[in-house]
Amino acid sequence: MKQFSNWLYKISTGWVTLTAVIIFILFTALVLPSQSNESETGNEVGSPDLSIYYSADNLYEMAEAYGQSGRDDYIRARFTFDLVWPLVYTFFLATTISWIYKRVVPEGGTWRVINLLPVLGMLGDYLENAATSIVMWRFPLTTPLIDWFAGIFTTLKWLLIAGSFISLLVGLILLAWQFVSRNQK
Repeated sequence: MKQFSNWLYKISTGWVTLTAVIIFILFTALVLPSQSNESETGNEVGSPDLSIYYSADNLYEMAEAYGQSGRDDYIRARFTFDLVWPLVYTFFLATTISWIYKRVVPEGGTWRVINLLPVLGMLGDYLENAATSIVMWRFPLTTPLIDWFAGIFTTLKWLLIAGSFISLLVGLILLAWQFVSRNQK
């Protein structure tokens, strides 16, 4: 893990980070709204992806309410849009956190592995997508354990992604503080 963290610091140059920011902004502005509208059409029960936590029973209620075509659409979205979106936000978060923390935390510092939070969030997202897709695909059959783990994966995903954005904000504050401190001397 430490080697992967160090590799992220190594590749997070100004140009790579700027590219990640631009891709994130464009994807968020151009792709995310249409995908969000598409997933909300005719959906009054919510989506596992947008919930903070849900039980296995809640997941089966969603599966039933979606109907067969809704479940098919849900699975298709998990293996198209939801393969790309985690890559986009992870590229953005991992490189920007690495670029910032490279400047505010000394090499070898304990906090430098914070750049792995987005990668773990992406892993949680992919595990969530796999688990919920299996439940949707097998419905009306139940899928013990996988149905329970789906809600756990979702919660972990959101905690790790929120932690990533908080880390980014803290890093920006530290970078600004460092900049102001240097210029006051």
